[in-house]
Amino acid sequence: MGSARLRKDLLLVCAAALLCGLVATLLGLAPRAGAAGSEQLESKLVAAREEAGAISAELRASNERLAVAEREAAAAEAREQRLSGLLAEGEQRTAELSAELDRTRRQLLAARARLRRAHRALAQRLVAIYESGTPTTSSIVFGGGDYEDLVAQADYLRAIAEADSALADRVAQVREQVHHEVDRVDELHRRAVAYEERLAAARANIATVREAAQASAAELQSISAAREASLAELKTDIGRWVEQVQEARAAEARAASQAEAEEEVGRWLGGPYSIPTYIVMCESGGNYSALNPSSGAGGAYQIIPSTWALYGGQGEPQNASKEEQDRIAAEIWADSGPGAWVCG
Repeated sequence: MGSARLRKDLLLVCAAALLCGLVATLLGLAPRAGAAGSEQLESKLVAAREEAGAISAELRASNERLAVAEREAAAAEAREQRLSGLLAEGEQRTAELSAELDRTRRQLLAARARLRRAHRALAQRLVAIYESGTPTTSSIVFGGGDYEDLVAQADYLRAIAEADSALADRVAQVREQVHHEVDRVDELHRRAVAYEERLAAARANIATVREAAQASAAELQSISAAREASLAELKTDIGRWVEQVQEARAAEARAASQAEAEEEVGRWLGGPYSIPTYIVMCESGGNYSALNPSSGAGGAYQIIPSTWALYGGQGEPQNASKEEQDRIAAEIWADSGPGAWVCG
């Protein structure tokens, strides 16, 4: 819902309040209408009943808009919670990747240092070979003395060859390890960048969702405040209408009790009802088919299914007849009074 929808809702509520005042004004003229005749009085009462019916319709529409706003606010809050959880998980994973990347970089630095040392050792060996030369098998055979000297020199030559081979293998092994660490650092860096991009998108998304949730909450609060103000005014006007109907009937020499007057005002608003009309208007706007999807309460009196069954109701309240709903509401009122209803 946008701001234009909200302004429209507020205008409707204000219009309902103005109609209530107009009804009161017309009914205020009733006692003085005795001289003008019963027909003029009756026409004013008919107009008042029509305006009261319009107020009832507006309240029903307000209840429906309020229910939609509540569902949208709840959905926005749930989506924000899901995104917050994903964001927290992503931030934790990013921190883990950053720590792993730091460890891998340190390992890479250590591997490169080992490679430099191995290169230096290999270079020194090559220089030594170049300067002094490496004895061959033939030179050992022809230059040796006795057999034992020949064996010792041959073992020495084999040890030199094995050392040179091990040094070369070590250099190759360290070089391969360095390449592996470089590839691992690159892979971890790419994964960290990807997570950062996902986190940035999640932060932007959660900001948008939070703004929508805040807007829904503000709209819900505004609609609720306007609705409560309208209901309070309607409650006051109903009491005034009851008194004015009594005065109007007295002016035509027809005594009417307060219960009869309340019943007549209730008919103007879609009744008569088994409990005070303002409570019914607050709960459902007088809609006998109303259903609250959150609590499961249904019908004009918004009775929850467990209470409905406790008082002998069959099926669901919103699907029952007006007579059945009126009967059970009357029993609940007799047992618990206004405390059984949120609007009481």
